[in-house]
Amino acid sequence: MKLNMQGNIDDLTQGVVELQRLLGIELAEDGIAVHVERGDGPLTVKLSQGQGVIRYQDKIHFFRALGLFVEQARAQAEFSITEHPQFTYNGTMIDASRNAVPNVHMMKEMMRSMALMGLNGVMLYTEDTYEVPERPYFGYMRGRYTAEELYDIDQYAAQFGIEIVPCIQTLGHLAQALKWDYADELRDTEDVLLAGSEETYRFIEDMIVAVTKPLRSKRIHIGMDEAFGLGLGRYLFKNGFRERFDIMNEHLNRVMDITRKHGLEPMMWSDMYFHLLMNNGGHYYDLDIDFSAEVVEKIPKGVQFVYWDYYHDDQGFYEEFIEKHRKFGSDPVFAGGVWVWGSMSPNYGKTWQNTNPALMACKSKGIKEVFATAWGDNGQETNHMTILLGLQLFAEHGYTAGEVDEAKMKERFKLCTGQDFDDYWQLTYLDETPGVTKNNMHGSNGSKFLLWQDTLIGLFDKHIEGELETALPEHYAKLAQRLADARGKATGDHVRVFDLYAKLAETLAAKAAIGLQVTRAYQGGGTAELRRIAEDVLPRIRALVDTTRKAHRSVWMATSKPFGWEVLDIRYGGVLARLQSAEDRLIDYVEGRTDRLEELEAERLPFYSNDPVGEHRVSHSPFFHRITTGAVLSAT
Repeated sequence: MKLNMQGNIDDLTQGVVELQRLLGIELAEDGIAVHVERGDGPLTVKLSQGQGVIRYQDKIHFFRALGLFVEQARAQAEFSITEHPQFTYNGTMIDASRNAVPNVHMMKEMMRSMALMGLNGVMLYTEDTYEVPERPYFGYMRGRYTAEELYDIDQYAAQFGIEIVPCIQTLGHLAQALKWDYADELRDTEDVLLAGSEETYRFIEDMIVAVTKPLRSKRIHIGMDEAFGLGLGRYLFKNGFRERFDIMNEHLNRVMDITRKHGLEPMMWSDMYFHLLMNNGGHYYDLDIDFSAEVVEKIPKGVQFVYWDYYHDDQGFYEEFIEKHRKFGSDPVFAGGVWVWGSMSPNYGKTWQNTNPALMACKSKGIKEVFATAWGDNGQETNHMTILLGLQLFAEHGYTAGEVDEAKMKERFKLCTGQDFDDYWQLTYLDETPGVTKNNMHGSNGSKFLLWQDTLIGLFDKHIEGELETALPEHYAKLAQRLADARGKATGDHVRVFDLYAKLAETLAAKAAIGLQVTRAYQGGGTAELRRIAEDVLPRIRALVDTTRKAHRSVWMATSKPFGWEVLDIRYGGVLARLQSAEDRLIDYVEGRTDRLEELEAERLPFYSNDPVGEHRVSHSPFFHRITTGAVLSAT
């Protein structure tokens, strides 16, 4: 499609050029005339009698409008669309701290899609994955961003009106930064900074200066969530016990002194204030908490609070908790989530069931700033590109006063990413399997525990006894074919995403029930069957696991820095080594070199004693070290 853009478009042209390939358009004088106007009012897109019009207010609105124009012009000769943006800030927080640091190529690819969605914000969550010149061990061997890379990302984003906001930590969640010996005097507990120490505030200022200097935004997210060890480590020995609410206030004041010095506008996660003000340090989402005027007065002013919540499916709850945050004296920023953490694959069902009421609540309560977190807990096993489906949901809520039109959203996803919505949705079925309730609200993550668990010490075997022993392999075999079909339709780096998941599903089809098969053959005295498993079945599973590893490595190297992949190589390598050991152990038994296999004689128990097998989910554990062994795989 050829377009002849007219009007004052100098500030837009380079962004349009960057989107040409994704949109399949060409800028040409003999193209459809599209008059571009900037001003107050809603986003408007029209085509009538061969003449097009785009009216927009903010830069990001133009690029959403451009996508809408191309989408509609391919389908009909005349149209008129008006949209009213619901949020002033809408985007995502990308986790670059859980081993996979998105490379500049991937960030640009994602921002092209975000521009067409109409999303104008990216927070880069970097605990220690950016360079601090004065601190050479900060982010050492972690794939940290250079100042030049951050500048490049920021410049590229600005073409579309996307704001890059640094999202760091200035209190807790700093275990990786504090593990080196240079940090001995900075450490309160393993992952919490020593509040009140002058060296701590020199350290924080070095961080803040380094991460903000390459970026044009004056906003900064200073973190401070889940710092549960505050005041309870070296601080306690140095100062004695003090009310942690007071320590928090003093620390926040000092950090805000630094942000004021550098002309920055801070925001922070709100949960620590909820935690510290509840009796016995209660749960963040306790609705019984009530902030008195006296207490609120003690909290430093000038910081914006971020309400994070991706757990509830009740609009009323979100509305009530928004009002709790308003007691701090201002509207919060709302942070929802695209559930891509704690598993090998995304949980889109839970994302949808929780996001829709959350964003409806934000619109109902007049919240103007929202974003979707995309955490990567326990090693970022799920690729960042899988968040795009959830970002489309945030985008459509951002331009729709009421409920989102699902059919329209699917069309928009195709336009904004070039990929098929329903194909991407198939990824959710790696965990939403037989035995799991619709939308997987209880977080079953079979794609993770079935891949990593041991053949001889199957900690999750109890959960798949009975019907699931055949239902799960059948489910994964059919899913593998659907994902292979999707791979054939995908383009660009998306091909690698579907290649990984097609191979993972094929591997799970073969591996899911192998522990039960081995145990049953051993306990039934079937030496011939044990030999068959050792010589035929386990070598095939090993080959499938290694093929999955290589596909996973391919998508990682295409979209992330190489640092951190070594962790997944070690995990895959562990599975491969243990499968080899299982082969050897079975053959040793069959050929009489050992008279028993104690691993297969041990009783299989449910992974969680208080989580009944077969109720709501198959099972769940987000941590590799818990899944793979009952022995010690951690530092202690």
